[in-house]
Amino acid sequence: MAVRIELRENWTLRAEDPDEVPVAIGSSGIPATVPGCVHTDLMAADLIPDPYKGRNETELGWIGRTRWSYTTAFDAADLAAAERVDLECEGLDTVSSVFLNGDPVGQSRNMHRSYRFDLRPALRPDGNELRVEFASPYGYAEALREELGDRPNAYPEPFQFIRKMACNFGWDWGPTLVTSGIWRPIRVHAWNTARLAQVVPQVTVATAHDGSAEGRVLVRVEVERTEAGEDAELTLRAEIAGQVGAVVLPPGVCRTEVEVTVADPRLWWPRGYGDQPLYDLRVTLGSDGAELDSWQRRVGFRTVELDTGVDEGGRRFTIVVNGVPVLVKGANWIPDDCFVTRVGRDRYAERIDQAIAANMNLLRIWGGGRYESEEFYELCDERGVLVWQDFLFACAAYPEESPLAEEVEAEAREAVVRLAPYPSLVLWNGNNENIWGFWDWDWQEPLAGRSWGEGYYLDLLPRIVAEIDPTRPYWPGSPYSGSPDVHPNDPRHANVHIWDVWNEVDYTVYRDYRPRFVSEFGFQAPPAYATLRAALPGEELRPDSPGMLHHQKAIDGNGKLARGLAPHFGDAADFDDWHYLTQVNQARAITLGIEHFRAQWPDCTGSIVWQLNDCWPVTSWAAVDGDGRRKPLWYALRAVYADRLATVQPDGDGLVLVLANDTGREWSATARLARRALDGTVLASTETPFTVPARGAVRVPLPEDVARAGDAAEELVTADTGARRAYWFFAEDRDIAYPKPEYDVRVTPSGDDLRVTVTAQSLLRDLTLFADRLDPGAEADDMLVTLLPGESHTFTVRGGAHLDPQLVVEPPVLRTVNDALRSAEQDGVPA
Repeated sequence: MAVRIELRENWTLRAEDPDEVPVAIGSSGIPATVPGCVHTDLMAADLIPDPYKGRNETELGWIGRTRWSYTTAFDAADLAAAERVDLECEGLDTVSSVFLNGDPVGQSRNMHRSYRFDLRPALRPDGNELRVEFASPYGYAEALREELGDRPNAYPEPFQFIRKMACNFGWDWGPTLVTSGIWRPIRVHAWNTARLAQVVPQVTVATAHDGSAEGRVLVRVEVERTEAGEDAELTLRAEIAGQVGAVVLPPGVCRTEVEVTVADPRLWWPRGYGDQPLYDLRVTLGSDGAELDSWQRRVGFRTVELDTGVDEGGRRFTIVVNGVPVLVKGANWIPDDCFVTRVGRDRYAERIDQAIAANMNLLRIWGGGRYESEEFYELCDERGVLVWQDFLFACAAYPEESPLAEEVEAEAREAVVRLAPYPSLVLWNGNNENIWGFWDWDWQEPLAGRSWGEGYYLDLLPRIVAEIDPTRPYWPGSPYSGSPDVHPNDPRHANVHIWDVWNEVDYTVYRDYRPRFVSEFGFQAPPAYATLRAALPGEELRPDSPGMLHHQKAIDGNGKLARGLAPHFGDAADFDDWHYLTQVNQARAITLGIEHFRAQWPDCTGSIVWQLNDCWPVTSWAAVDGDGRRKPLWYALRAVYADRLATVQPDGDGLVLVLANDTGREWSATARLARRALDGTVLASTETPFTVPARGAVRVPLPEDVARAGDAAEELVTADTGARRAYWFFAEDRDIAYPKPEYDVRVTPSGDDLRVTVTAQSLLRDLTLFADRLDPGAEADDMLVTLLPGESHTFTVRGGAHLDPQLVVEPPVLRTVNDALRSAEQDGVPA
């Protein structure tokens, strides 16, 4: 027999010291949802306010310092014949003791791994009470910090002393909401003879003697036997694509492997490089003709390598899939909600599809979050989105002593096993910024020789990956140069983070870099207006209002926004202009950076912008805000990550047109280049035929009469190539003699949507329609559109048919840089 009883119902949450908490939870407790967490249960019971609204977060710090318990009951009369009855805990957050009928059956110390506890000694036929007691995460982490000695980190929180989602303790984009709870499914598992304890498929592709491809699936299996099952002969069977392999495990044997080959399998490719065929792999364990256990996943046939060879320019960092170097167009991923059980398949699909619609092909799961749920990787498999997976270490010196060392090893082993089937996962990365931190962040003196995680990144983790899943590459860190003798954030060696831009210098400094691969860089902007309005109900929206400042977690974040805005736009006249211009400035910064990086292909092989998403409503680096709304940056990424890109770049004293072709087909066309007055008049022009090879880039110098302005404030360059038009403005916006924005607008309902056609009578720079200002559910399909006089563009506003046409066509809904800078001048603010 094999029976699983899902424990989802009739849970009760209690505070272990109810008299010491500031809410009336009482000794009888409140109903709890499992999977879930204390915060969401308290919200459901109306005992705490939504921590995402206003400054409510500051009132809830006591939750992470409280001991909690979850209790339920179940019957087990039908399990009397089982040789083993276990409690399967897929995720306990974090430090817990588990009791059955008052007897201790197990403990947990790690949010990032699962646990299995034997229930038989305490099990009754009926009326079993299961109780999971959670210690205070703060109490545990602070006590361990005291025992092992403090170590430096980026924030004054003890997150590196507990194996828990680090960003629970707050980050420069996230609130401090330290959770406890049963965050993944929990169940009773009754079984006989043996079960599949671990299944690891190693999928490879080889070339057969006749030149054809041969897919190989080596399935490595560990089984667990009951005492009675020690003498049983077991049969392991693996089936894929109609091919079957089987082996016999003699009595007492618990480890084996079976290989299945598939002739000429269809290869799995990243999106933009080919299709994503997936094959069902089923593994079964049997004895005496009866099936004891089974395991099933979808796998894909592909090879992946990380080319980090040394050349004359430094050290490469190229992801190679099926022998083809991939231009990475990616974004960093953080947990999509502080309360992770609120993120399911639909929300994963929405975010991943937003990444795909922005022409991305890779998501990097950042090391201060979690290993995501299976649905995330399954969706990436289906859609061809590559996954770079950090091990969970970020921005801190991590102790390598017990008990953390044992937890780290168990967690890493389980993660590599669990994620082995997914072809989208192409890289394991040891940590986020910790090697860099040891070099540059004044860690060495306070560490005084104590461990800081180096042994994890350079020894333990690569050994685990090589042992369990050698089909995937491992890299020690982001950033990391590939050598202990070279600075870990040297742009010419492997992967680099660029954070002097945003923190210290203007974003035009991106052009000073010649990186091989950029795995983090970013620039901030506030979220959508409707997101702010929902998060700050009733509050006056100003950049420096109490609520706005609370939803800005970066150190001196608003100061950096202002300093980043000033060289380009001057000072904003009011909140509406500030909101619009900071969003435009974010989009401009990242566009400039990525265009520069793409112009260096194949020397620079990719960029991963910080960041795709947010976990709550906040001013941050995200392209998609905490309520799932797309900021102008998202539209800029869609343009700059397009398969075919034309960009005008500075080149010495002149200009060059760079044509980047990330497709498998040659791109041949004619470039029409013109220097124009702001009214569109052509002052100089040329036409140049070009051919860009597949997966290539070419540079076309602009003739001097096109590249050199007569009056920088009054002129621009356009480049029409068949890709999105490229523009070059000779002056910063604040110095451009923008005309008053003049245009005609036609507003037409189209079913539930609204079509808004704007015809320019003057130059319109970065025309943007903020439909959410009128209806939080409305959204335009495009932003940041620049039009020359006489040109038209039609926006489709999804769900906008009911909007007031007059309000749609006026600021602050319909905006251009022209009107924002002119309103600043009219208000007496220097532009």
